[in-house]
Amino acid sequence: MPFYRTVVSLVVWAIGSAVFIVASWSVARYAAPVVAVATALGATATAIIGYLQSERVLRPVAVAALRSGVPENLRTPGVILRLMLAWVLSTAVPLLAIVLAVVSDKIALLHTAPEKLFDPILLLALAALGIGFVSTLLVAMSIADPLRQLRWALSEVQRGNYNAHMQIYDASELGLLQAGFNDMVRDLSERQRLRDLFGRYVGEDVARRAIERGTELGGQERDVAVLFVDLVGSTQLAATRPPAEVVHLLNEFFRVVVDTVGRHGGFVNKFQGDAALAIFGAPIEHPDGAGAALCAARELHDALIPVLGSAEFGIGVSAGRAIAGHIGAQARFEYTVIGDPVNEAARLTELAKLEAGHVLASAIAVSGALDAEALCWDVAEVVELRGRAAPTQLARPLNLAAPEEVSSEMGS
Repeated sequence: MPFYRTVVSLVVWAIGSAVFIVASWSVARYAAPVVAVATALGATATAIIGYLQSERVLRPVAVAALRSGVPENLRTPGVILRLMLAWVLSTAVPLLAIVLAVVSDKIALLHTAPEKLFDPILLLALAALGIGFVSTLLVAMSIADPLRQLRWALSEVQRGNYNAHMQIYDASELGLLQAGFNDMVRDLSERQRLRDLFGRYVGEDVARRAIERGTELGGQERDVAVLFVDLVGSTQLAATRPPAEVVHLLNEFFRVVVDTVGRHGGFVNKFQGDAALAIFGAPIEHPDGAGAALCAARELHDALIPVLGSAEFGIGVSAGRAIAGHIGAQARFEYTVIGDPVNEAARLTELAKLEAGHVLASAIAVSGALDAEALCWDVAEVVELRGRAAPTQLARPLNLAAPEEVSSEMGS
């Protein structure tokens, strides 16, 4: 639209110049070349000022027209051409006007005394100063405005706001810069959403480690503590309760597990139907993985009672050496922990379902914890767990809250 306004301005100036020359031909035909050149200079100055100003005034229209981006075949004056237009307006036009006045006097086109040219030349010089200031200001603002907006948008992205969006009101290099920034932020937002989803699926620590260090099949031997928690009678729950109620119960169950494990520096590695496997000490090392797992088990017991109601559960804790890493194929793999502590924790959970307290741990896990947590457990008898050749010495938590106590506390 500014381009068409400029064309209209030039056409009007051309028509006006022709009319003026024809009207004055009888009395000043000798000055017709001077009038034509002077009119061309005036038309150039007016067209440039009109173009720069209309670009600024019509920005709301440009924003609506370029909302979907800058068309590839659209060509408008770029930054270099705008600077050249400012130079033409502020330097070339006034100087050419002065040169025209001097040359016209030299070849006797104006038929006037030389001293009478002083005032017009002085006025042209002053006009050059004023017009140069205005044109330079308009060009500078047309460049500075999108750069200022870009700086604001960058600061928003640095603060984590991926909804920052630049209005595109220019089809030049600046408009391409604005559109490119919007595309970049859109890609960053999509990557951040994928990263968040990735973290929710595999755990934030695993996701962060995979992004920073990459992924490869295999694992490392690590000292870990394992917490396994499983509901009792989930098949009967599914048969006797509506599906929506069962799903809600499972979601609440897993929410409590994830929150409790996360508070103690572990992460839930797997959801297996109505069971969850939590790891302490991998992929991020834990200064007291066994103690954190034992403390999480005791807190989890008290937190699950009001959530599950009549539904029962079992919690098993074990500790020892295991292989932690990515298991699977190159096209599809997962981070997991494989080893005897995982098997032992699962077997302890089965046994814990038959216990009054519903929580059991191995004596090895208790011995590996710091004293502050180890003193909260009572080491008891030795048993042989199903599927394990070596015997396991059990440990039970001291002073677990009874279901009645938890219910009364919730009621009060």
